[in-house]
Amino acid sequence: MKKPLVGALFTVLLLGAGIAPATAAAGHDAATAGTVKAQIKPKAVNFAGTVALSNCSGSVVRTPDSQPSDPALVLSNGHCMESGFPGPGEVVFNQPSTRSFTLLNAAGSGVGTLRASKIAYGTMTDTDISVYELTRTYAQIESTYGIKALELNTAHPVQGSAITVVSGYWKRTYACNVDGFVYRLKEGEWTWKDSVRYTSACQTIGGTSGSPVIDNATGKVVAVNNTGNEDGQQCTDNNPCEVDESGKVTVRQGINYAQETYGIVPCIGTGNKFDLNRPGCVLPKP
Repeated sequence: MKKPLVGALFTVLLLGAGIAPATAAAGHDAATAGTVKAQIKPKAVNFAGTVALSNCSGSVVRTPDSQPSDPALVLSNGHCMESGFPGPGEVVFNQPSTRSFTLLNAAGSGVGTLRASKIAYGTMTDTDISVYELTRTYAQIESTYGIKALELNTAHPVQGSAITVVSGYWKRTYACNVDGFVYRLKEGEWTWKDSVRYTSACQTIGGTSGSPVIDNATGKVVAVNNTGNEDGQQCTDNNPCEVDESGKVTVRQGINYAQETYGIVPCIGTGNKFDLNRPGCVLPKP
């Protein structure tokens, strides 16, 4: 999770020239930088509904109760916010934003630009998420582009389940399984609770931060990709460590992680508005 070294304009220029913006991507992610292995994409999972940010990945998401007339939401990482990394204990809530997102279709082609009206919620405490509210509704997006939002699963992910990490930034997928869950995942100043650990097949790279993690069986979002141990160091930036309930520390070099998303659902009420006082909502409060 290093800050980007170059801005969005340079990224756009590189993309226009047909050159992959490796510097910009690697600068905003804590995923491993090793050789990317080709992954077989399950037929049930594609890029429809994912988005590319200037330095990260994301997706248009909905809860089971979201209505077509509700303003659409985009999910990414807290460390991908344009305002920079929120510090431990910091929560960004209902802050204005005009950030833009490139919406992708099933084949991974950009079909249009979506724009935020605000950062509805963002934090790197307990989890690593950002949720943007858009200026368009789900119905407007579907009418214009023929693309539906991805649904957030309401249940805890299941160990062993087949998953796909779908990066809108790189237009690339990574297929693996849920290897297990981490009581506490510590990276530098930050600590995340009950994180998802991938099997080694998901060798995510810089720029995949914020990618939705899709359960292959249901097609629903169960987590958001956020980090990985690059160098085998212990609990440092870009080298998260696992801490169990007894305090034992484990380092798994080359292994990558995600943050569960089912806990977001209880915090979203009528009109797709965040209400951190709703029953069942345990996200950190400002």
